[in-house]
Amino acid sequence: MNFDVKDLSLAPQGQQKIDWVAKWMKVLNRLADRFDKDGIFKGKRIALCIHLEAKTAYLATVIKRLGAEVWITSSNSLSTKDDVCAALAKNGIHVFAKHGADRSEYQEFIRNIVSAKPHTVVDDGGDICEFFHSHPEFATDLKGICEETTSGVKRLKELAAANRLLYPAVAINEARSKYLFDNRYGTGQSTWTAITALTNITVSGKTVVIIGYGWVGRGLAIRAAGLGANVIVTEIDPWKGLEAKMDGFRVMPITDATPLGDFFITATGEENVIRPEHLQLMKDGTFLSNAGHFGFEIDTPGLEKMAKSITTVRNEIEEYLLPDGRRLYLLAKGNIINIAGGLGHPVEILDLSFALQLSCLHYVLGTTLTPGFYYVPTEIDEMVVRERLNIDDVAIDVDMRPVK
Repeated sequence: MNFDVKDLSLAPQGQQKIDWVAKWMKVLNRLADRFDKDGIFKGKRIALCIHLEAKTAYLATVIKRLGAEVWITSSNSLSTKDDVCAALAKNGIHVFAKHGADRSEYQEFIRNIVSAKPHTVVDDGGDICEFFHSHPEFATDLKGICEETTSGVKRLKELAAANRLLYPAVAINEARSKYLFDNRYGTGQSTWTAITALTNITVSGKTVVIIGYGWVGRGLAIRAAGLGANVIVTEIDPWKGLEAKMDGFRVMPITDATPLGDFFITATGEENVIRPEHLQLMKDGTFLSNAGHFGFEIDTPGLEKMAKSITTVRNEIEEYLLPDGRRLYLLAKGNIINIAGGLGHPVEILDLSFALQLSCLHYVLGTTLTPGFYYVPTEIDEMVVRERLNIDDVAIDVDMRPVK
């Protein structure tokens, strides 16, 4: 077994975290028992590039339990938990990840996991997919890619539109059982849990500016309102802008919102949506955070150039003192706040997402797909949610309309 982790002696405390989340992954466990019967996973090589903490680690152990050889790295070094990585190594999983790894180390970790020539992968942001397109010699046995994030799906769609997508790619993020729950409720709760834990500042009565009203933005706005905040939404999409207004939120251009906000959260997947011209308008004591996958939504280099000094004032909070005396606070260095600055999604939310991922891996391994962009089959999407309803002992009506 190959691995590269920071400290193998941390394995016991990492295992304790994995054991805790295992108790709540009821849908994932049920589907794993079902898939174990057909043996599709046995002898397969599966690579995962994903935020590496206890919940994702448990997914990796489930895949291994089904008979696959698992290779894993983290899609974001700041969300990597070294004790969890150590526990995975002790469990016989090929893990290459360290908290705080730099870009060159990250690229080497990617190369290490794809060197196994996997049969399928779970990608988080599209980096494995990009690597395969640059190094097709590692994709000779690849049956398909499963992409779980909004940002990664965007990259896949761009490749497909340009007729450059060389492999079958299933857009897990486009499944209703993913974005309705993971993106909205999972990110909504875990982002605010991270922000309040890091800052210890009251949200009630403050003005919160949500930049982007996709499913993540919706979840952020709903939770902010529930905490008593005054919520402003900024959008470039007219339908989403009108939806935010009809959901009860103020909607305005970001330039108009910048002097008003106490908390800013980006959720667009786009680069530099908060720029120096916006930072110049913000009031003293403003908190800046990013809920998108990539850490480029806030122009951090631009903020650094503006600052007279930069001081770490609390864990994962940097104070940027501007020449005019205003102080702006950046959380988690602009990286994805709910994981880089917190514990990530609630375990029961990721139970749904990982059950969907496992089901999509099973689908890719058991199906012959030609290169191209694929949505999750409806029957798989529905199966995951119905399983959760059954576990929660919730019954719903059946369609009683007569067949025409």
